[in-house]
Amino acid sequence: MHRCRRFIPLAVVLLGLLTSPAVGATKTKTKTIKSKATLTTTKKATATTRIAATTRVTATVASTTIAAPATTAVSTNAAPTTLPPATGSINVFAAASLTASFTEIAAAFERANPGAKVTLNFAGSSTLVTQINNGAPADVFASADTANMERLVTSKLIRTTPVIFTKNKPMIVVPKGNPLRVKGLADLGRPEVFVALGAVGVPVGDYSRQILAKAGITVTPKSLESSVTAIVSKAALKEIDAGIVYVTDVAIDDYRVDGIAIPDELNVTATYPIATLAASRNPTAAAAFVAYTQSSATQSILAKYKFLTLK
Repeated sequence: MHRCRRFIPLAVVLLGLLTSPAVGATKTKTKTIKSKATLTTTKKATATTRIAATTRVTATVASTTIAAPATTAVSTNAAPTTLPPATGSINVFAAASLTASFTEIAAAFERANPGAKVTLNFAGSSTLVTQINNGAPADVFASADTANMERLVTSKLIRTTPVIFTKNKPMIVVPKGNPLRVKGLADLGRPEVFVALGAVGVPVGDYSRQILAKAGITVTPKSLESSVTAIVSKAALKEIDAGIVYVTDVAIDDYRVDGIAIPDELNVTATYPIATLAASRNPTAAAAFVAYTQSSATQSILAKYKFLTLK
């Protein structure tokens, strides 16, 4: 009985020695598992942080895109990036000095808008205003000055705010070969020189009187015309010795007439506004045409005809 008691503790000790490594292994394994779990958690946290950071960057970009300024409005004379679609017919009333350029511009507009048809009516700006006031079916009006456009604005016949689409410069026109050797504005005051000017209210006529007043020259015109085309025709036929038209008119008729530049310090700049009319039967297509005059395609055509393009 005593012998058995001595061996029981020894057995317990041996049992403890045998089981200790197993316990240690269990603890080590537990620590390893905990380390892997911690690593996994850390990786997840890192990934989550990256995702969150990416989300924040994306959100910032999206916010920046939304906050970016819109396309500049047409009223500031900037060429639009997109133009409204156009279908159907429109009547465009345009200043006589735009005859050649607008004929080409209208054709280009129709190519860009296959469903649209443009009918052009050219005359002196003041004549066109009279026609519109009398009920002529016009959708768009392009004037060679702001004064005639303002007449329609005052009469509440304009649907949209007029915008400037080009500019021009007056020039002396003489018959081909310049028979009377006109050299400048002073020669227009010579009594033997027959001069034609635009009538009062006709843009080129009003510009001419401003120029002559600045130069201090008195001119008694042989005739007062309703458009620049009439003045150019008289010069080409040698019915007059000189007149004042635009650089663009001399450029397109240079085989029949010659031009003499007016010094910048005495010259003026002709401003051309365009607008949709309140009575337009096709305001969408009319607005599209007005917008088209601001486009790079139109500006290139105007430059070809020596107009001063938008900047």
